[in-house]
Amino acid sequence: MRVHNQEVLVRLLRRQLRPYLPLVVAVMLLQLLATAASLYLPALNADIIDQGIVQTDLPYIWRVGAIMLGVSAVQALAQIGATWAAARTAMGVGRDTRAGLFEHVLSFSSRELGEFGAPSLITRSTNDVQQVQQVTFMSLVMLVAAPITAVGGVVMAVRQDVGLSPLIAVAVTVLLLGMGLIIRRMVPLFRANQRQLDAVNRVMREQITGIRVIRAFTREPQERDRFAATNTELTGIGLRLGDLMALMFPFVMLLMNLSTVGVIWFGAHRVDTGDMEVGALTAYISYLIQILMSIMMATMVATMIPRATVSAERIEAVLGTGTTLVTPDEPRSPSGRAPGEVTMRDVRYAYPGADAPVLCDIDLVARPGTTTAIVGATGSGKTTLLRLVPRLADVTGGAVLLDGVDVRDLAPEELWSMVGLVPQRPYLFSGTVASNLRFGRPDATDDELWEALRVAQADDFVGATELGLEHPIAQGGGNVSGGQRQRLCIARALVARPRVYLFDDSFSALDVATDARLRRALRPHIRDATVIVVAQRVSTIVDADQIVVLDQGRIVGVGRHTELLEDCSTYAEIARSQEQGAAV
Repeated sequence: MRVHNQEVLVRLLRRQLRPYLPLVVAVMLLQLLATAASLYLPALNADIIDQGIVQTDLPYIWRVGAIMLGVSAVQALAQIGATWAAARTAMGVGRDTRAGLFEHVLSFSSRELGEFGAPSLITRSTNDVQQVQQVTFMSLVMLVAAPITAVGGVVMAVRQDVGLSPLIAVAVTVLLLGMGLIIRRMVPLFRANQRQLDAVNRVMREQITGIRVIRAFTREPQERDRFAATNTELTGIGLRLGDLMALMFPFVMLLMNLSTVGVIWFGAHRVDTGDMEVGALTAYISYLIQILMSIMMATMVATMIPRATVSAERIEAVLGTGTTLVTPDEPRSPSGRAPGEVTMRDVRYAYPGADAPVLCDIDLVARPGTTTAIVGATGSGKTTLLRLVPRLADVTGGAVLLDGVDVRDLAPEELWSMVGLVPQRPYLFSGTVASNLRFGRPDATDDELWEALRVAQADDFVGATELGLEHPIAQGGGNVSGGQRQRLCIARALVARPRVYLFDDSFSALDVATDARLRRALRPHIRDATVIVVAQRVSTIVDADQIVVLDQGRIVGVGRHTELLEDCSTYAEIARSQEQGAAV
């Protein structure tokens, strides 16, 4: 195993174990007490055999036997206490690591989220954290006691008889060499196993999310084969790891039995010559077994360390990735002179690794009390432009200003409280209608929620449900239709009462009549706010105060509907194509 990999695990555990140092110290002290008791018992057993049984001294046997029972009770209690403290520590480390990952991922921009991918982030937050948690527990329970038992066992065995010491040296050396070779082959397999877990999660997530598309195109056999191939590869890696692990215990047991036979063989000659007592031989065998068992326990933990090391690397990769959406050291506040004014100056944006920018030379002003519509062909950069306002992505050139202040100089919480976004793909969280609507403003009253639903034309279907605002919503809004999901997302933005409303093609799932009613109800509600709308249908934006036409990431026209029909060929072509489509 490479040293720097181990250092990653050690660094992670050192940081996460810091709050639990009292428990770690308690584990070590209790393990020391339990180990001392276990090492003292064979010596007492030897005394009973050599002095009690051989000399038929019953009072001595009863007295030493009582001491042995007391020592055994101390050992059991200490071991129980150590296991309890180790479990509390390991569970705490797992909880804190998961919380840290979750908190850090929440700060990611879309760039970092795309770099790791949702399946990998889920695996890192669950399976990888579990591996670190498990190795923490096993290390505290076994790895602390193993070296103490091994060293103490050697000392106690040598005290019983020095002549048999070479047997211990040979047994320990062979055991360490065998375990080292097995562990060395397991390291790359553990790394491949974690990568393949990501692949299985990715395929499973795609198939669950796209189940309707799969069924619509009758792709079930192909998708079943794709999952089977990924799953079979993961199974193969697991079987190879299982084969290596299966070698460990037979190897250790074989070595332990051969060592015991060797001790009895050579020890019997020493007993016969009078150089060793029978009780000392029995104690020596006990110490040899304790030494080999402690090494076996240590190697069991050692087999977990490579996998935990890989997991620690993956966790540290997430924690060590900084977000491009950096919070300013000294956040500024909006001037308040024109609350909600959005200004774009020479804005340029390029995706990482892209050959050309998706937006270039964008100059735009959207004022309070007005509606700005953005239209253009597919891929012209409309959604990307909208995402720059709430800093879902940062410009790579120029600046986006809100009330005269660069959005990068605003505290993220303040910026997001001033902007209400209804995304292109409306998303609802598992819970109730009320919990989703209160996402932007937790203190909103029921009357305010119903008012937002009325404006969004969603009060009819919510009121028709038996529970009303407490009607359950499935993850992603899977138990409501696309149009209902869009209207609930619009209502959620209205409840927040932001200065700026961003509607990213948020009316596409609505029929023309519902669209018209919603816009009429929406107009007085957002009269004083800045409204920016990305639209596909020209008919829905004819009344906009200004229409911005994008073509290949550049503004090719700005004006009202009638002006653009005369002055902007791109806009006129879009309008003409939709009129022809409606006629057909």
